[in-house]
Amino acid sequence: MHVTFLGTGSAMPVPERAQTGLLLEHDDRTLLVDCGSGILRRLTNTEVGYEGVGTVLLTHHHLDHVADLLPLIKARWLAGEEFLQIIGPTGTKELIDGLLGVHEYLDGRCELAIREVSAGETFSAGGFDVVGRETRHSKPCLAYRFAPEDGGVDAADGPFTFSGDSEAFRGLASFADGSRVLAHDCSFPDGVDVSNHPNPTQLGEALAGTDVDHLYLTHLYPITGGKEEEMVESVTNAGFEGDVGVAQDGLRFEL
Repeated sequence: MHVTFLGTGSAMPVPERAQTGLLLEHDDRTLLVDCGSGILRRLTNTEVGYEGVGTVLLTHHHLDHVADLLPLIKARWLAGEEFLQIIGPTGTKELIDGLLGVHEYLDGRCELAIREVSAGETFSAGGFDVVGRETRHSKPCLAYRFAPEDGGVDAADGPFTFSGDSEAFRGLASFADGSRVLAHDCSFPDGVDVSNHPNPTQLGEALAGTDVDHLYLTHLYPITGGKEEEMVESVTNAGFEGDVGVAQDGLRFEL
């Protein structure tokens, strides 16, 4: 499977970082995880393109994770694509109905299959087996762990975990334990008084003792600019023993 960071920014994007979005690929199947502002444009720089995204999985409904949903629907309709599956936590149908209520001309242009999932539920999405875990955020949010369908690995033991938006805590660290790669919210550097997101020291402390090969810091606010190396050191100094990197838009890796 391949993972591409389409957007690694936050609700306050900077030129080099779109809002949140990840593209997962396995064989000829694709899954878009979150669809914040700028993700539709980022998709045009991939071989998959927006035409090739048939399933979107949402972690939660904050604007910086869903802002390009309607633009994606419209682009697919104009490109002749007739179907899109949207999966997300409770309230996803209400969200989509509300968006289409504002832009009524899009209603019915593309067949939408909407599914709501809960923490602890294992489900299939875009060629992947997925299991969710509730996070600690200001809005109900799910972290997800992924394994390719028919890959002989259960979702709970999948090689890739994405935190969504969340404070760092042991429960989420345990959920990710054993992952080859974890992409985790690390919105602010040390010294910033913040809730609903972690700083590097909090993240390193929560992940201490876990078996995660590689950690990518993502969901970065502008204040992190120029402090990336310091943040990586803080995670390591706080007890995380795996490799640490800072996610960048366009970064692609294989598992």
